[in-house]
Amino acid sequence: MPQQTKPLGEVSTRLAVSTVIFALRPDRTGRPVLWTPLVRRTREPQLGLWALPGGWLPPAEELEAAAARTLRLTTGLAPTYLEQLYTFGEVDRSPGARVVSVVYWALVQSDEAARATAGPNVRWVPADTLPGLAFDHNRIIEYALWRLRTKVEYAWIAHAFLGETFTLAELREVVEAVLQRPLDPANFRRTMLASGRLRETGERLAGARNRPPKLYRYDSTALAATTEPTARTEALKERPAS
Repeated sequence: MPQQTKPLGEVSTRLAVSTVIFALRPDRTGRPVLWTPLVRRTREPQLGLWALPGGWLPPAEELEAAAARTLRLTTGLAPTYLEQLYTFGEVDRSPGARVVSVVYWALVQSDEAARATAGPNVRWVPADTLPGLAFDHNRIIEYALWRLRTKVEYAWIAHAFLGETFTLAELREVVEAVLQRPLDPANFRRTMLASGRLRETGERLAGARNRPPKLYRYDSTALAATTEPTARTEALKERPAS
């Protein structure tokens, strides 16, 4: 049944923050894929459904601080990569009062994800095979996936899934897992080295047999100059509502 829209003068608006979190973890076959944590709603509306971590925005709290706080309270995570993703404010996205959600996204390493809060009201699921979620949260995660996949090949964003130093093979494996397709190792190596975003550390991977691979880190000065294409809001409109 379609939701009934209140007359304009009777509608109140509330501001909320939510966060989409991505971590690379193995699936049942051992292949690394993107996972995201969900929290079970413990009150109406949509009691019992799974949803994104989030909550209401207090009047005196900054947006990013609120996103970090609700994330910490619901999942125990405190990611170093936290970026504002988009604002979702369709009139009928929530029953009752109109809710405008400022959505952030966070990327965490697999070992950090393993330390996240566990319990009956927190659940990690593969981001590409979601159950039916509360409100428009399926659509939000789909948009976050699209943004991640458009950024991962040209931005430093893959670094959030890695340690401070990494091999080119480890970096390629992250990009392949995000894009869900294999990349030619030689072409990837040439592209990354020509990008100017990586710097050799002068060290090699410890414990590797034969000739250990070189270790790299991202160049912070090159990252500061990195620009990204303008987000295409049309892509959001093209995605089917869940």
